[in-house]
Amino acid sequence: MIAATGAALCVLGWYGVSGEQFAEQQIPYLASSTIPGAALIVAGVVLVALRSSGRSPGSSDRSADLTHRRVERLYALLVEPDDGPGDSSPGDSSPGGDGPGDSSPGDGASAAETAAVTLAVPEGTLYHRPHCPLVTGKPRAVPVDAAAVRARGLAPCRLCEPGPPGGADPPEGPAGPARPGDAAPPAG
Repeated sequence: MIAATGAALCVLGWYGVSGEQFAEQQIPYLASSTIPGAALIVAGVVLVALRSSGRSPGSSDRSADLTHRRVERLYALLVEPDDGPGDSSPGDSSPGGDGPGDSSPGDGASAAETAAVTLAVPEGTLYHRPHCPLVTGKPRAVPVDAAAVRARGLAPCRLCEPGPPGGADPPEGPAGPARPGDAAPPAG
């Protein structure tokens, strides 16, 4: 009905414009009937399209329910809990549990053992602490010792800052400490 009214206004506007010779005299017909008629046609088409898209009652409810289920499924996949050994407990003061006493009380590892263990992914270029988020939950992360770190040319992770593997002091070159972020000795 709305689109039909718009079409009638467009026809009346066209008839009025066609009878005038000068553009100045055609503008009132455009403003009062042709432009509003075109707007009514567009509005009518939109309403018809909306009505025909929801053919059965409740289809929008089913669509919303399907969308909700999909979002819940994605959420469950993304925040899957990690119940592996050595997870930091909620009461830890540091977010990654990477302080000196970061082993769980019941996992059998002492703080010194945990601090000395470093992990690396076989194709990786960094070595990490056991609780580093970059290796947590990765079954391919394996313990590496100082010799393996040197042989593979692994660098310490900048996120968990594991320190030198095996508790050795960091090597210093002529320019100062090798680790980025450490202060270099004053030149002079």
